[in-house]
Amino acid sequence: MFSRNKIAMVMAEFLGTGLLTAVVLTVGRSSVGLPYFVALAAGLVLIGGMLMFGPVSGAHFNPAITLGLWSARKVKTLPALVYIAAQLLGGMAAYLLYSYMANTTWHNTGHFESRVMVAEAVGTLVFSLGWAAAVYQKWETGRAAATVGVAFVLGILVASSASAALLNPAVALGMRVWVWGTYVLGPVLGAIIGINLYGLLFAPENGLLTRGASADKPKKKK
Repeated sequence: MFSRNKIAMVMAEFLGTGLLTAVVLTVGRSSVGLPYFVALAAGLVLIGGMLMFGPVSGAHFNPAITLGLWSARKVKTLPALVYIAAQLLGGMAAYLLYSYMANTTWHNTGHFESRVMVAEAVGTLVFSLGWAAAVYQKWETGRAAATVGVAFVLGILVASSASAALLNPAVALGMRVWVWGTYVLGPVLGAIIGINLYGLLFAPENGLLTRGASADKPKKKK
């Protein structure tokens, strides 16, 4: 039941989400905590995390992405629930570690704003399109990590005009801005729409290369 592989998968999601949250906390609350620097730092962490843990767990590091993949039947229900629990615990652990090292604590400061929810949804939709491309196209780890990392940076920049641009409920928990209607519902809706939209319109049909793909057609036998 608790095999080494299953424990490794859960720990990968816990550690990866914790690392992502810790970096966003550190950069976001520093003197260079501008959206551009936060986006670049988060993108680099995601690329590194996917290279380290992608072959182990898939390296979701985000409850919204896990739910999006689950809605597209790319993740089964039980693993999805376990992943989400590990991700939320990772976000909270990052906050506790950061508050201890920085010798400071703060209460949840989030509140509902419709424009924040929309910004989080749109930013996560952009991010999830990169994730969907990697999953549906079945890219190898390096290419998938680069695409997802860049998509994450772009999603954060898109959302930063109206929100903290977290695009991740677990990071929102660690940042102490957890609000169901904004930093939870927004990213979840964006991920579900983005991943299923890509699967409906852009994914290869029956595993075959789509029109315009750079591959030679098989030659007919004489």
